[in-house]
Amino acid sequence: MNKIYLCAISNILSGSCKEDCSFCTQSSKYKTDIQRYNFKDIKTVVEEAKLARKSKAIGFCLVTSGLGLDEKRKSYMIEALYELNFHDIGLNYIGCNGIAKYEDLCKLKDAGLGSYNHNLETSQNYYKTICTTHDWKSRFDTCLAVKKAGLKLCSGGIFGMGESRDDRDDFIASLRELEPDSVAINFFVPNLALPLKKNTISKTEAKEIVLNIKESLPNSRIMVAGGREQMFENLGEVFESGANSIVIGDYLTTKGEKKDKDINAIEALGLKIAKSCDG
Repeated sequence: MNKIYLCAISNILSGSCKEDCSFCTQSSKYKTDIQRYNFKDIKTVVEEAKLARKSKAIGFCLVTSGLGLDEKRKSYMIEALYELNFHDIGLNYIGCNGIAKYEDLCKLKDAGLGSYNHNLETSQNYYKTICTTHDWKSRFDTCLAVKKAGLKLCSGGIFGMGESRDDRDDFIASLRELEPDSVAINFFVPNLALPLKKNTISKTEAKEIVLNIKESLPNSRIMVAGGREQMFENLGEVFESGANSIVIGDYLTTKGEKKDKDINAIEALGLKIAKSCDG
């Protein structure tokens, strides 16, 4: 590993989800203290994308809270993608808009989307204990539809939600079946308003999880995303564990590390920052 891939996130529709995922601050069922707003103005999204590219990101993920890619979200995404691609910013655009049908994913691809992120979150068996309003299979089927549509697939999940080691093994086996281009590894960040009250893994276990996923999916890009700042002392530990990608800047509803600090740390480690998704 000698190149690090940076991705930035834009939360374009926040806190409006009616699902009951017990790990998610954007569920309207829980009174979490987050910003809640309707669709961002597309001009604002374009400016965010430009700032992301200045911060050396090569991926820019447009995230909408909610169960899936309904007509309103699809229309917004298509309009935003046309505008973003018109400005030729030099980013790979990633959709993260929930459960989606093959036909709709094809329309996003035609509008200029390069990748789609849809996380399995955990094992099929454990998922029903943390979400009752939709099933795990709909997530898996969306991932299959992403690949069928010719989009690059990013899929992963959250660790530290009370799952067992067997759950983690089953979850990783499902990821192997999908063979995603990129795996997003998140660690649960507690919030007092959520049903889940604590992160159930240690920092040592976090490193082992990243290493296990890297060994299990050697051809996938391994991104450590949410919870990185809580579970790792520094970026050196992240990359030594097998990751070669991180989120630069803030996450959906939690603050990330300062961009300059991360960039300086990467360079201090003697690593190069990738200039495109191809390296």
